[in-house]
Amino acid sequence: MSVLPRLSEPGCGCDAPHAVSSLVSIDEALARIAHSVVPVAGDDTVPLHQAVGRVLSAPVLARAAVPPFDNSAMDGYALNTGDLTGAGPWRLTVSDRVPAGKGALVPLVRGSAARIFTGAPVPAGANAVVMQEAVLRQGDQVLITDLPAPGTNIRATAEDLAEGALILPAGHRLRRRDIAACAAAGAQTVQVRRPIRVALLVTGDEVQAAGTPLNAACIWDVNTPMLQAEIASPAVALVETLTGADDRAGIGARIAALAGTVDLIVTTGGVSVGEEDHVKPALRAAGAELLFSGVAMKPGKPVSLGRLGSAVWLGLPGNPLAAFMTWHLFGMSVLAHLAGQGRAHATRRHVVLGQPIRRNAGRCELRLAQVAGFDGTGREVVGFEAATHSARVGRLPDSDGFVILPAEADYLNAGALVEYQPFCET
Repeated sequence: MSVLPRLSEPGCGCDAPHAVSSLVSIDEALARIAHSVVPVAGDDTVPLHQAVGRVLSAPVLARAAVPPFDNSAMDGYALNTGDLTGAGPWRLTVSDRVPAGKGALVPLVRGSAARIFTGAPVPAGANAVVMQEAVLRQGDQVLITDLPAPGTNIRATAEDLAEGALILPAGHRLRRRDIAACAAAGAQTVQVRRPIRVALLVTGDEVQAAGTPLNAACIWDVNTPMLQAEIASPAVALVETLTGADDRAGIGARIAALAGTVDLIVTTGGVSVGEEDHVKPALRAAGAELLFSGVAMKPGKPVSLGRLGSAVWLGLPGNPLAAFMTWHLFGMSVLAHLAGQGRAHATRRHVVLGQPIRRNAGRCELRLAQVAGFDGTGREVVGFEAATHSARVGRLPDSDGFVILPAEADYLNAGALVEYQPFCET
């Protein structure tokens, strides 16, 4: 068995000595998110069937034992194995009939069997159920040829859940499969964190709504619909979607107004160091605290995080692929911490490169990848794009996630282990 280094350790190499000193590593950026972003205050109580995608603010505990009584696992005959003495076969009189849902039970008459159905309570005095296919019914008697062991075909009290058992902890994001366990535990409603209020501000004089006739020097807006779709979830309320011109005063006024009404402001574009990058200067002028300003990665180096009043600000790059990648790395982590979840759905794991790669060292690189299968030892093998282009999204539909290539590596052999993060689609 191969022993791999822990993925929780800084593995991307973004903080290599030759990395730009003002930038933080991916792992340091995630650590600052974990340290600085606190859960929103407020709870909702929602019906269980409407809770998928919400984050629990209180644990779910079993209200009673499951099952609450010993019951039959199939249709058959309940008996006491102590009555089957000597060499078989054995003949027993059928003394009772026990359907599912029957309340009052008559204890089993010694030396007899009770006709029983799946889910019905096992009568006192019985310690096994013989399925109906294994007996021969002859009038009011049954003929049994094989001696069952005690406990055969009986679902014991609390064998699934004990009363008071923890089903799901606070901070758990409910999945469809969780609903079954909560219902079995007797939860009709659950207490969840209130939806996170998010505002999206997409900057750029050159962007126009997708599908509209393009003016000279303009491009279609990818970031708005892409991030609207990414942000949307039962745990999030996207309360504002704005597009803004590249104007410092206008951007500053909009962000300041939003800071008083939402928990998270997401911007795209305007976070680099050019003359037309106005978002960070506007935030500084408004008194924002920057938690990090730039990450040693490609694509997405300008991504930044800050706080203005009680609102968290996440500044994504303007190039669509860079915005998409940084949202998956940092945006989902911010939302998870705001929801009290602690971490996003997708977690990194090791995979094997399907082909060699040569690249320029200096920053860790995120490269779109596809899971291609498994090698001879059962490790996942990925294929990947020949290069990373921060503005190109045409290959996203063919990608399952991205590999994280270490900053210091300019060459990796086919078969090399790298970290991989799948895209989270739920």
